[in-house]
Amino acid sequence: MILPATRDPRMISIRRGGSLTDEDHRLLALWAADCAAHVLGYFERAVPGDLRPSAAIAAAQAWAAGDMAMMRARAAGGHAMGAARRLSGAARFAAYAADQAACVGHVAEHDLGAAAYAIKAVVAAHPGDADAGRRERDWQRGRLPEPVRALVLDDQARRNDICWSVFST
Repeated sequence: MILPATRDPRMISIRRGGSLTDEDHRLLALWAADCAAHVLGYFERAVPGDLRPSAAIAAAQAWAAGDMAMMRARAAGGHAMGAARRLSGAARFAAYAADQAACVGHVAEHDLGAAAYAIKAVVAAHPGDADAGRRERDWQRGRLPEPVRALVLDDQARRNDICWSVFST
């Protein structure tokens, strides 16, 4: 569970009564897609030829570009989740990261889901490396677009506990 019981209005789109602009919403989706794409190889090595997670990442990017309806992107996320179900470890978490990225258009707060699952994928892939999660988190933070950087960092601090504490590693 990565969504908070009480939603932050800064993470709710203007159309739904919050203060998140369309441009910032798109930036969150692109960042989430970037996080998911960074770990996609873990899935692709485990299940060569299954394109559902990569299609979900592409759907997040297409939604952000205005080239895909939110419901189609969200459906692609569901397919990536389906690809994850029979797996475990890094491959499963990588597919979940893609699922979360594709759903950012629906609920912006899924951006942290993509980031958190990507960190979990890296940690699972490198069980003997105590710094693997921190390096992935730092890589992600380095990719944050400046207009949403403070918002995401604040959201990471606020939701760290429900995101398996991966943002404080």
